[in-house]
Amino acid sequence: MPLTGERTVPGIAHENYWFRRHEAAYLELAPHADGAVVLEAGCGEGYGADLLARTASVVVGLDYDVSTVEHLAAAYPAVRPLRGNLAALPLGMSTVDVVANLQVIEHLWDQPGFLAECHRVLRPGGRLLVTTPNRITFSPGRDTPLNPFHTRELAGDELAELLVGAGFEIELLAGLHHGPALRAAELALGGSIIEAQVGVATSGEPWPAALLAAVEAVTSADFELTESDLDASLDLVAVAVRR
Repeated sequence: MPLTGERTVPGIAHENYWFRRHEAAYLELAPHADGAVVLEAGCGEGYGADLLARTASVVVGLDYDVSTVEHLAAAYPAVRPLRGNLAALPLGMSTVDVVANLQVIEHLWDQPGFLAECHRVLRPGGRLLVTTPNRITFSPGRDTPLNPFHTRELAGDELAELLVGAGFEIELLAGLHHGPALRAAELALGGSIIEAQVGVATSGEPWPAALLAAVEAVTSADFELTESDLDASLDLVAVAVRR
């Protein structure tokens, strides 16, 4: 699929850091999908839904964009494609075991309404899996998101408040951080690998060879998930149980 600036896709060298960062969260959360009926609400390109489908009973990939749903159907036969609006999920009450919503909630105008819809379609005891950029580190010192595609970014306490308010019990609230290999790469680059990539993207200049090599070398194992130091995390990762 073409890059839009709104989502990442696999197989593109200069996107590899973001793809692996997202993939790391999917891999951490995948055990919750084992044997389950899963709805990925906002599946994007579909690589995450396909990863969950390795062990899930059924994975439905839901997206509003027509071309995205067509790509999903063609590229990932293990996923059932479905077009629909996240503001009104096109499923019945208590019909799925897991709702996955990774790097999506920050794009939504009505976040409480979406979470109420997740609560509605989940069976009692079902789990909602959420990841989202940590507002404190993603758009530091700002009231509005740096990313023009984001409507509202969240800090850890804000995400927790939304989940509890929607009737969920929080089972896990953790943060994704750079692991040792990425921290070493940043030392070699002389600064943040994120800021370096943003700098190239906004300047339009060619990629420095050392930066591109560092980005291409990133793997999902280069990220760590921990419940400590949540405010310093890159992305928030939550598992919430429908009461």
